[in-house]
Amino acid sequence: MLTRLASSYTRDSARRDDLLQEISIAVWHALPRWRGDGSLRAFVARVAHNRCVDVLAKEQRLSASDLDETWPDPHADPLRHAEAQQQRDGLLSAVLSLPLGYRQVVSLALEGFAHREISEALGLEENAVAQRLSRARRMLRDLMGASR
Repeated sequence: MLTRLASSYTRDSARRDDLLQEISIAVWHALPRWRGDGSLRAFVARVAHNRCVDVLAKEQRLSASDLDETWPDPHADPLRHAEAQQQRDGLLSAVLSLPLGYRQVVSLALEGFAHREISEALGLEENAVAQRLSRARRMLRDLMGASR
């Protein structure tokens, strides 16, 4: 979850790894503040989001290099695997081209977060999360349709 969250903020794998270290330290320091009244997963995602925003705000820009993400082989058939990889690469490129606010909700949704958990993690209202996801899906459909 944290790797994908960090990846939603930068395309540079080295920068992503740096963000993961920053996130790990921030989560470690923040854990004593967790009251146990909400989802631990949402709490960790919120801390991670805040740390990414803080780090990237200092830099004032996102890295433009390619994302170095390895995907497991879902099929033994090389042709199917190549097609699936091409689709994943296209989707990943489309997600990374979304504005940051949309990338965040899409990344968390892809991690299996419920709207409520995403709203807790990002400090948004649930209806704002639903609206961003809906708009992001529409943008992704447009982007994926344009790339074919």
